[in-house]
Amino acid sequence: MEKNRTSELMETVMNKVREMVDVSSAVGEPIVIGDGTTIIPVSRVSFGFASGGSDFTGKNQNGQSSPFGGGSGAGVKINPVCFVVIRDGHVRVMNIEAPAATTLERLIDSAPDLIDKVSGMVSKKNDTPADTEA
Repeated sequence: MEKNRTSELMETVMNKVREMVDVSSAVGEPIVIGDGTTIIPVSRVSFGFASGGSDFTGKNQNGQSSPFGGGSGAGVKINPVCFVVIRDGHVRVMNIEAPAATTLERLIDSAPDLIDKVSGMVSKKNDTPADTEA
């Protein structure tokens, strides 16, 4: 199947986005400071792209058929989240994000902990021996 120019345009944009965003964008290179402490920066990476185009029918001024019009764009956003600090065999996470400002943000942030607690309660309930009837 022959590629059309719109799919070629989209492929080019995605290749450029891949060049900009990789794992090292989210988890940075470890930094070792004088006393043997290692600091690893961690960021949240989000990106998006849009692309579109069309082959037009007819001939252009030069007599060439099927002129093409298209465009594309992409954006990348990198927000630092925390640092992983390794010192004397101990690992510590130092958050640098601002705390959640709205109730919805706090709810979303606490959802993983809530799910863990509920799962723990359910598994404890399932682990208790059943009452036997006499």
